[in-house]
Amino acid sequence: MTVSAKTDLSQVDRRILRALQEDGRMTIQALADRVGLSASPCLRRIRQMEQAGIISGYSAVVEQRSVGLPVSVFISIKLERQRAEELDRFGEAIAGWPEVMECYLMTGQFDFLLRVVCADLAAYEQFLRQKLTQVAGVSSIESSFSLGQVKFSRVLPI
Repeated sequence: MTVSAKTDLSQVDRRILRALQEDGRMTIQALADRVGLSASPCLRRIRQMEQAGIISGYSAVVEQRSVGLPVSVFISIKLERQRAEELDRFGEAIAGWPEVMECYLMTGQFDFLLRVVCADLAAYEQFLRQKLTQVAGVSSIESSFSLGQVKFSRVLPI
């Protein structure tokens, strides 16, 4: 099963994906009942979507405040130059930093947008001084602190 576009997914595949996104721990039988299949064909479709890379993994969603990381910082990064080597170098530099939850290559005024989590302002300052400002080629860093989360979802509208 090679799926290259959203329209290549059957309605049953879409129902399976929606259900798994909402509750990835449900049993195959419960999932099959929910989408109107028997267990074997349901499991076969899941395995096909895993092999095709549509389902890339399974994980638990952890509430960041409950583990002592209540601060979310959105950081806009501008590089001195936007050549492929510099873009790649920045991506490689931050790839192993656990504080960086998301990083996007952007169009517009800034080159990258990061979401970083930390315990408090002092932890963010340490991250900024010891990691982010040490990356060669960074010309500007603009930080915006989240006051609260209005919406968070990992469920894609499929």
